[in-house]
Amino acid sequence: MLADSAAMKTADPELMRAINRFLVMDAIRRSGSISRVEISEQTELSPTTVSAITAALLEDGLIIPRQVAPAPDQVRGRPRIMLELNPGAASVCGAKLAPDKITIAVTNFQADVLGTVSIPIRVDRQPASVILDLVEDGVRSCIEAAGMLIEDINSICLGVPGIVERASGICRYSPIFSERDLRLGLDLQQRLNVPTSVDSDVNLITLAEQWFGHGRDLSDFLVVSIEHTIGLGIVHAGELFRGANGLSPDLGDLIVSPNGSIGNGSHPGRLSGIASTTAILSAAADLARGTPQERLLRGTRGMEHAVSLAQAGDERISKIFEDAGRALGIAIANLITLFAPPKVILSGSALQAGDLLFKPLRTAVGAATPETIAGITEIVVHESGDDTWARGAAALTLRDLYGAPWGTTGPAKKR
Repeated sequence: MLADSAAMKTADPELMRAINRFLVMDAIRRSGSISRVEISEQTELSPTTVSAITAALLEDGLIIPRQVAPAPDQVRGRPRIMLELNPGAASVCGAKLAPDKITIAVTNFQADVLGTVSIPIRVDRQPASVILDLVEDGVRSCIEAAGMLIEDINSICLGVPGIVERASGICRYSPIFSERDLRLGLDLQQRLNVPTSVDSDVNLITLAEQWFGHGRDLSDFLVVSIEHTIGLGIVHAGELFRGANGLSPDLGDLIVSPNGSIGNGSHPGRLSGIASTTAILSAAADLARGTPQERLLRGTRGMEHAVSLAQAGDERISKIFEDAGRALGIAIANLITLFAPPKVILSGSALQAGDLLFKPLRTAVGAATPETIAGITEIVVHESGDDTWARGAAALTLRDLYGAPWGTTGPAKKR
């Protein structure tokens, strides 16, 4: 016990240095351009500590200085030195799998997207080995198109819908794969010889919201992604929440009908069986079975077609959206009850349904949220751009890079 206590005391200063380093880097990242005095104010670290950390970061090449001329009323003053992330300090390649395509992007240390490649393919109809072949080829093509070499890439991040163990790189379940417990991270890393991580696609969206979007100035918020799965991203006290082994939660697994009397497909009784885009379109296509509409509803633009039918007065399809919105609203009300977040951000391909989905959703949230906490949570609808997830992939891996206790040696050099 004494030995353990001594080890903890010895480790504490190193841990504190790593935490302080992370705080300084995160302040620079959040601000884009910031002075040492402002870093000290934001982080509540002493000017001496900030100066020591920024000196080491400058030496490592992780940040760069920029002189700013003094204001007109301070002509005789010295130029201010502002600190910014060094775009060339690291490069990240992200890949995202969706049922109908593979998207790949390369970003720099500021998470600016340098190039993208999109591969249209029915991912859900291919074995994992074929998809990994395509991801490998796409990564190489995207890096080459960005004018870089594979050796220039510090890390690769793969985003997958479903349940993922980030610590092991194992995808335990995804609706786009027939196989279970896929070691996607290890397989892709062996193919490309670049450190590779795997995470749920909603976590990438959540980190993008934290770094660049509606969650940028918040320490606590939730993201609900409504697509072929219903993902949940949780940020608490400024950190992304994960379960055991980095397991990502899946809101679609929430039971909303214990006897299974509600819901479609292979997930009756679960939220995903009512409110995912797969469930909505499956229910709509079943109504149109044997008609030309069925093929359109089962196609790649099925959601767009379902929305058009509902807006044109098809009450049966409007009811499908209404049921989905109500189920989502009850689930979100439960999340508000558990977490009391200042903001819940909605994203995903189902957003194109507009008020068909969100009007019953908001009504259900209002009705199901306890009076004692009513009004504390803002619900925001955010239609993410095509590069949002890629910036989230960059955020995930860049946090790993600049959050590690490197001392003054910078990122680990490749051998």
